[in-house]
Amino acid sequence: MTRIVVFGAGGRAGRRAVEEATARGHSVTAVVRDAESHRSLAGDGVQVVSGDVTDAAAVASVAAGHDAAITTAARMDVPAVEFFGAATKALVAGLGKAGVRRLVLLGMGPVLETAPGRRLLDDPGYPAEYRAFALGHVEQLDVLAAADLDWVVLAPPVTFLDDTAARTGRYRTGGAALLEPTDAPLSYADLAVALVDEAEEPRHRGLVAVWP
Repeated sequence: MTRIVVFGAGGRAGRRAVEEATARGHSVTAVVRDAESHRSLAGDGVQVVSGDVTDAAAVASVAAGHDAAITTAARMDVPAVEFFGAATKALVAGLGKAGVRRLVLLGMGPVLETAPGRRLLDDPGYPAEYRAFALGHVEQLDVLAAADLDWVVLAPPVTFLDDTAARTGRYRTGGAALLEPTDAPLSYADLAVALVDEAEEPRHRGLVAVWP
């Protein structure tokens, strides 16, 4: 059994990661901003705690004694570069203090490359309304580049994830480049499989595309 701490456990991806991890028999600490608002997450093998992912001391406190960390945390009410920069710095510092070496992060497809050295978000046709959020994930990668952690960022397709599709347990991974698209969307359930797989038994490092 592995002890996994999940930051952003109240969101769609985070909830699925908690469910996937506990279904495999792992012990999970689900970290949310307000534990009282997320009591439905609690259950066998799941402890729900309040914590600020942008505070290194808070990260260290909730992560102590765990084997791996997953973060799917995001904020829509804070500029993305500000939030992801602060959260990633706090995770690096806090997990380092807690002795947690493995960090699995949920990324975003637009940071993947369409050609060597050229990311999708750099394309002139990339929607301007999504660019600011994508740049937050670029900031995340910039912080991680200098981190003394064993980390992987799993970047799903640029299309919206399916929150209703059933778990198949199947997904594809690549490197830092976009993969060939398929007709089927990636479900949140299968994204959770990929996240927990990497926490449970690390296979990849760095930026990795995860596709249906």
